[in-house]
Parts: sequence; structure tokens; C-alpha cells
Amino acid sequence: MFSVREVITSRGTLQYREEHLTGLRCRISPDRLKRQIDQSLFIPPNVEGCPFCRDAVFSVTPTFPDGNRLIRGESVTFPNLFPFGEGHVVTVITSEHTVAAFSRQQIVDALLSQIDALRHVDGYASINWNFLPSAGASLVHPHMQGLSDSCPSRIVDCYITASEQFRRIQGRNYWEAVREEEKSSDRYLFGDEILWSAHAVPVGEREVRGLLPISTIDEMENYVDLAARGILEIISLYRKLGTYAFNMSLFFDKKGSDHGFRTFCSMISRINPNPSSTSDSAFMERLHLEPVILTLPEDMGKFYKKEKK
Repeated sequence: MFSVREVITSRGTLQYREEHLTGLRCRISPDRLKRQIDQSLFIPPNVEGCPFCRDAVFSVTPTFPDGNRLIRGESVTFPNLFPFGEGHVVTVITSEHTVAAFSRQQIVDALLSQIDALRHVDGYASINWNFLPSAGASLVHPHMQGLSDSCPSRIVDCYITASEQFRRIQGRNYWEAVREEEKSSDRYLFGDEILWSAHAVPVGEREVRGLLPISTIDEMENYVDLAARGILEIISLYRKLGTYAFNMSLFFDKKGSDHGFRTFCSMISRINPNPSSTSDSAFMERLHLEPVILTLPEDMGKFYKKEKK
């Protein structure tokens, strides 16, 4: 399913990895861990003025067309005030601004709320999470983001193409083949119905993928509890490895489609937040492989011409 080209240099060993059907590539340089660039955890103390805290979330956040927000347990879900998707919703996970550890119920409630909000939007859905500023979170208060667009993001498009090509050539499902290979590899972590393994060609540091036996968000509800347990297990693993910040994305096919695609959850660890570590790279850039840009290129041209006058 993938190839490894190993190069031995005077300063260590490099691996160039490529996933055969998608063409996705990465470089692995284990010796760079010796730089120890990750610092001790620092949580920015910006509780005051947080729009997701309980004294503000019900007054400053937008509502759905019916004038309501979705409430489940501690979670509060509403449309994103500054969307970068055709359907873009936010779920505040916890009532507390920061938590030492997430409970299974908190993750379950947040996932179910995302599903409820996204299942009414036709398109390619995803449930996403940037945790802490160094993972691209604009707010420390834990929150998930749901997207649904009429066109798939780049990584989903790659895997849809790979799934269709594999089924046409091999006469079987691509994801079942991946599950078989991962279950017997050194990368396998745990799980069967949802199989969790360290991805062979990672798109980010310590990428772990959970492979689900479903395709669309309408099928996700029955797997929420199991998925929440797996997500918490990976968060715990990251913390044992010394990192707290992470990105997560759950990818789905479009309802009514038959591409041979299967839902998967991708998680990567990020550098611990420190006073200078706020990042402009979040789940879209790192997991969807599509950057979210703020400035129109045409405005850059206009600005340059204006400044040169």
C-alpha cells in the first residue's frame, strides 16, 4: 500500500514514504527529535472576554435560522460567525474554559451535536478539532468545527479517487485491504470495529488514524461512543509522549454516493503551546491539505500598486 526509500547520511537516516494510490508523500527524520524543540505546556490565560464561556456563549454567538442553538450536555452548537465552508458550525465542548482531562460523555455530546447540525447540510461533511493555539485554535476554550461542502477537500478527493481505482482494478474495497495490512503491522494500536493505527505515510507528527466501517455522517451515530473512547485513548497517548496540542478530523463521503470510500478519523500531535507558538496552520491545512487564506490575491495587487504611487 506504500513504499519506503531509506537514505543513510552522515547525520542520520531519512525515510521518504509514498502512499501508492493517492501519491501522498512524507519525509521522516527521526534524528530531528534530538532538537527537543517542544517546550513545557503553557496555557494562555485569556478567560476574560472568551465568547465560549457560559457568561457569553448564549448572547454573543449566532443562532441557527430557527433562532436556537443546539444544547446537549455541556456542549453548545451554533453557526460559525466567520465561516470558510458552505456549511460551517461550531460546538463548544465544555462549560469550563480549560479542563485537565475530557470525559467520554463530553466528547460523545460534542460529536452528536456536530452530527445533528451537519446532517441537514448536503455535501461532504467533516468533524474537526484544533486543540490549543499551537494547533491553530483561535480560542483556548475547547471546541469542534463541522464543515460540509458540495466538493470534497483535497484529501477526501484523493481517497475517493483511490477507492474507486482500487475497486475497479482489484475488485475489492480499498479500506478493507488497508485494515488487513494495518492489523498485522507494527503500526497497529488497538480496536477492531474501529481500527486505530499509526498511519504509514503520516501527514503530520504522530498521525494516528481510526478506520470506521461506514461512509456517511448519517451512519455515524451508532459509532459515536466507540469513536469517543478511541479519541480519548489517542489524546492520552499524546500526553504520555509529552504533547498536549493536536488536530483531529473525521472525514465522510457525501450521502447517497458509492465511491467505495470509508470514514476515517485522523489525529496529529502539535508542538506544545508556549508564549510564542500561536499557529496559523490548523486542521484545514494539516489534515484536509487545503489552506484557508485570509487575503484576496487581487487585493495584494491593488495594495502594491497603491503603495507604489
